[in-house]
Parts: sequence; C-alpha cells; structure tokens
Amino acid sequence: MADTVVYRSRVRVEPDKGPLRRAYLPAEEEPVIFGLHSEVAEYYGVDPKVNEPHATTLDYLVAAAAG
Repeated sequence: MADTVVYRSRVRVEPDKGPLRRAYLPAEEEPVIFGLHSEVAEYYGVDPKVNEPHATTLDYLVAAAAG
C-alpha cells in the first residue's frame, strides 16, 4: 500500500450558542447542527427546555459506523 493520501475531508466546525455547533461538510449546502438531547443533555446538566435538542456528534458517529 502506497503512502498516498486518497482523500482528505475538509470539514469546519464552529461553536454556536451553548452546546450547539455547526459543522460545514463537503457536498452539503447547509451546515449540520450538533447539540445535545435526552440523556446526554441530562448528563451535561443542559435543560432541554432551554436548548433545542439536536443530534450529538456521537449519534453521527454511530450512524456512520452502522451505515
């Protein structure tokens, strides 16, 4: 196997308010919003009534591995 880089993902992640982050991904016109929900929000002490629930980065990793 050669030492050639075949693909480099160009992703940018920017913090937003509170636990929200916006990820700018290749081939997506709009950023993906990462946040907290349910048990994860509870673990971090984030009130889901104050912060709109969004999928976590962990949710995306699990979905990618399962896909």
